[in-house]
Amino acid sequence: MKLGLALPHYDISFPDQRPASFDRVARYAGLAEASGFHQLWVSDHFWLDLERYGGPAGRQGTPECWTMLSALAVLTSRARLGTLVLATGFRPPTLLAKMAATLDQLAGGRLDLGLGAGWNEAEFTENGLPFPRPGERLAMLEEALGVLRALLTDGAPASFSGRWYHADQAPVVPGPVQKPRPPLWVGGKGDRLLGVVARAADGWNTCWAMTAEDYQERTGVLAAACQRAGRDPGEVRRSLGLNTLIGRDPDDLVERWGRLVARTPDGILDGVELRDWAASRLVGTPDEVVAQLRGWEERGVEQVISSFGALPFSVFEDEQLELAAELVLPRLEGP
Repeated sequence: MKLGLALPHYDISFPDQRPASFDRVARYAGLAEASGFHQLWVSDHFWLDLERYGGPAGRQGTPECWTMLSALAVLTSRARLGTLVLATGFRPPTLLAKMAATLDQLAGGRLDLGLGAGWNEAEFTENGLPFPRPGERLAMLEEALGVLRALLTDGAPASFSGRWYHADQAPVVPGPVQKPRPPLWVGGKGDRLLGVVARAADGWNTCWAMTAEDYQERTGVLAAACQRAGRDPGEVRRSLGLNTLIGRDPDDLVERWGRLVARTPDGILDGVELRDWAASRLVGTPDEVVAQLRGWEERGVEQVISSFGALPFSVFEDEQLELAAELVLPRLEGP
């Protein structure tokens, strides 16, 4: 089992809730790598809309995903770097293949490429990008994965012909470091999206809250989709993003919960009890957190991606990373 970090990179992501800058993001990347986190993940949005999470109206800024990852690739040396997840409609897949190969070169073979269909209509329409119906967006996602597989595998010029995307003996030179190519992940949990995972992806991620029972139900849908696609479900790699809260002991956990609630924008945790919030997240003392991680491992999850706050890609206090480094990560290294 590996523990990854959803790297803070929005205006609301940091303990002091001051605006995001690349220097601030880079500081947490360095801290997480030094602490032993396996992977650093960033999301792909023009902004973060707190209303989606029950918070007040207002958009939170962020550096652009790929530019940020490219800089982090040369500032880090061990942690893998991943996108959770790129919106397919933001970039043509032929261009993305070239971008991915270059970033994998910069990172020395540490890239995980995650894609999704995109969901925030305003991000598309306000930026002059098409936002088709859900079925079309999922079909475009599947075609984009096909383009990436074709152009990034083995380094030879490749062709692809679909409804939305085409490539005609297009070379990606130089190619990626990883062979046959960087892993292709898909994020989401709907039935049709799990069909895309089964047919076209190396791995599947869902986040940021999940009970064991709900995860078991979703894996059943994935297994059925794999059966229809003639694929062994065990071939699909799995990661899981979870809001995370660690306390040294039960009393400390309660105190930290109080601080988390106080630092979370109004409306998101109003009236929420710790017990209820913890039921679908990674929450507890170090012993409890390790036990939960081992339980996810038994369900086939190879990496849990922690967001140390009530919002995705946030850290509400730096001590959370310190607790993970001191009391959780060393216990994941052994059998």
